[in-house]
Parts: sequence; C-alpha cells; structure tokens
Amino acid sequence: MSPTFSSLGVPEPLVACLRGLGITDPYPIQSATLSDALRGEDLFAQSPTGSGKTLAFAIPLVARVAPARRRPPQALVLAPTRELAAQIADAISPLARAAHVRVALFCGGTGYRSQLEALASGVEIVVGCPGRLIDLLDRGALDLSSVKGVVVDEADRMSDMGFFPAVQRLLGEIRVGHPQTMLFSATLTKEVERLVRHYQHRPARYVLAQASDDLGSRTHEFWRAGREERARLTIALVATHASSIVFCRTKHGADRLARQLGQAGLRVVAIHGNRSQAQRERALAQFRKGAVEVLVGTDVASRGLHVDGVECVVHFDPPGDTETYVHRSGRTGRAGASGRVVSLVCPDQERESRRLAVGLGLDAPLGPPPQLPVPSRAPRPETKPSKSAAKPGPTAERRLAASASGTRVSSFGARKRKRAKDMRRGPAGDQGSRPRSPSAHRRARAS
Repeated sequence: MSPTFSSLGVPEPLVACLRGLGITDPYPIQSATLSDALRGEDLFAQSPTGSGKTLAFAIPLVARVAPARRRPPQALVLAPTRELAAQIADAISPLARAAHVRVALFCGGTGYRSQLEALASGVEIVVGCPGRLIDLLDRGALDLSSVKGVVVDEADRMSDMGFFPAVQRLLGEIRVGHPQTMLFSATLTKEVERLVRHYQHRPARYVLAQASDDLGSRTHEFWRAGREERARLTIALVATHASSIVFCRTKHGADRLARQLGQAGLRVVAIHGNRSQAQRERALAQFRKGAVEVLVGTDVASRGLHVDGVECVVHFDPPGDTETYVHRSGRTGRAGASGRVVSLVCPDQERESRRLAVGLGLDAPLGPPPQLPVPSRAPRPETKPSKSAAKPGPTAERRLAASASGTRVSSFGARKRKRAKDMRRGPAGDQGSRPRSPSAHRRARAS
C-alpha cells in the first residue's frame, strides 16, 4: 500500500490544502523524505528536476514554522535563479496561508521598497537568491539570526554560478545552534559534498535514479544541421508541437532566433539575463497560459521553469556538458509525462555531441533530420513605412556620403542657427560693431 500525506505525518491543515490543489498522492521523493524532514532531521536529496522535490521541502518547512508577528525570519530557502525562487515562493504560498504564516520573495530585477516593507512588517519564510539577500543583509534590513530551517535548492547549479561564498556567508549569519538544513541537488559535485560536510549533521541521504526519471521518459534525437539551416529546422520542428522551449548559447542569439520564429508566424517570447524581472515574469506567464507556443532562452531558463505540458525541447546550441543537457532536457517529460528532445549539431560539434550521448548512456545516433512538414502558417507581413516617413530628411548615411564627396548637406536646424548667427553679427560691412538685438534689426528694416 502506497503511503499518503497523512500517514507520512503531514499536519491535517496542510493535507487539506494539498487536496484542494488536486494533490492527493505523494511523489517518490516526497514519500522518501517527508517523515525525516518533518522530524527536523537534516537531509540531502539527489533528485532530478520535475520529481516533486519542491513540495518535499516546502511541506516540512511550513509545518515547523510558528506564526509570529514582527519577528525575524524563521526559515530560509535559497535558489540560484529568479525564476526558480519565484516558483518556490508560489508553491509555498498556499501552504503558508493554510498554516497562517507569511512567505516573501527576495530577488534581483525588482525594486527594494516592497521587499524592505515585507521585512519590516515581519515574514516567517524568506525565499530568495543569494545576491539580493546579501544586499539586504548589508543594508541591515535582513536578520537571519533566528532561522531554524534552511533549504538550498539546486545546490549544484548554485556552485556552477559561483554563489557558494554568498551561501556560506548567509548560513554563517544563523545563530541557532543546529538549524535543520535540507540540500537538494540534481547532481552531486565536490562543492556540494563539501557543503554537506560543513553544514549538515548526520544527514539522511536519498538518491532517486536519474536514468529512469530524468532521461528515460523522453526521446532524444541528434540532427546534423548546418548553421544557416538551424533556424529553418527549428521553425518546422516547433510548428508540430503545442509548446516548445528552445535553448541558445547567447542572449543575442536568443533574441535573433525569437525574431526569426516570430516572422515565420509563430507566437514566441524570449527570456534571458538582459530582461528585467517584470519582463521575464510576463514572458513566463504568457507561455504557461498558452498565449505563446515557443519560449526561446539561454541557460537561465534551464533551471526553475516548471511548466506543465511542454512537448519539445530544442538544443539550438548544444550544451557543452552532460549536466547542462540534463537540466535543459528536464523542461519536458516532467513527472512521468513523455517528451521530445532534439539537438541541432553543426559539423564542428559532432565529436562533442557523440561524447555527450555516450556520457549520458543515450542510444541516439547522430543523423540527418527527418522530413518535416512545411509550416502552414503565413509569415507576418513586413511593416510598411507611413506616408509621413516617405521622404526622410538628410540621414546619417547621406551625410557620410556628402562628406566623402565634399558636398555640404544642411538641415533645418543648421539653417536656423546660421540665421541667428547672422542676426547677431549685424548687416554686411558692420562686422566690427556691437551685435544688434533682434528688435534692433526689426527697427532697422522698418526704417
């Protein structure tokens, strides 16, 4: 008989809240960890993305926090990206309301005012990114001395992004003797192991099989593609799926590809580090609601994006390591659903892609792309200039050409400045006299 949330020790108000959200049966990672976490034990869970680990730490975190007014935070959740932090806060919020405790999000890309007000009024659970939390700590607005429960999510990604010094400083601010520490990571690295040794006391360890949960529920394809034909293949591929995420290596590459997809008639948004938090949240909301069918992004989107029903992931620029491939591909085929992962491999990337497939244990040979249907959507028409713009003034290009030929091109502003200068100098032949005012010139012309 499979365990239930009640049999695992979850308080009844939280069980009722989960039932109201349509969550009745715990996922394997939740069944494995909830009992220990609810007892306050440290734990380290190596679990793939999309396995339900957010609720695995959210439930015990909320259950062990007591409502308080105008007291320092009692729980801290650290995440490497804004998107992941926002989704964690969203997942905790209904549970927090059921337990009458407050949760607040603290990350960059947004103003400080609302975050400072939240801390001043009191918040029990802090969810945020290390950079913004360090800023608030330096301002004297954040007090972590009373934190008794800590979660470090995506610990391996935290290490990759260079956040471990900030994480160590934040954990060093905690004055409670032995706070409960829960670490979740998709992979186990030396840095993560070091964090386990330094900040956990006899942690319970759990490992969910990555091969079956993280890769086996998806089909993996590696297509040979010239650099110039990748956009055409991507357009034809994503047009056959209801929702797709396309990963590019650079921010400019993501913007360029998004424009190409849009010109082909696809509804598309782009997300990367150059976008503000509001822009990123708006793009994600549109993608989740189905208002757009393609999300193009950099690796900022490979973590923390929980969107149900993503049918296809396209590696427009293949990743350079197995870990990034796993996290990117984890955006589809989540929680047991099926998904499709396609890598577009240029000739100079073939050797690296073969090595990647072998390292992942994938039986996916590199081959030519299949015959794809021609998208039936009409390209968006080019925007025509208005009549008022039909006869432009002297542009920079005309000025440059005129300068090269020795011809002077004037503008209305230049002619106006010349007339004003002539008026100040006075009539011809009177260059040495005192400049006349405009009214004096008018009197002279009238006489």
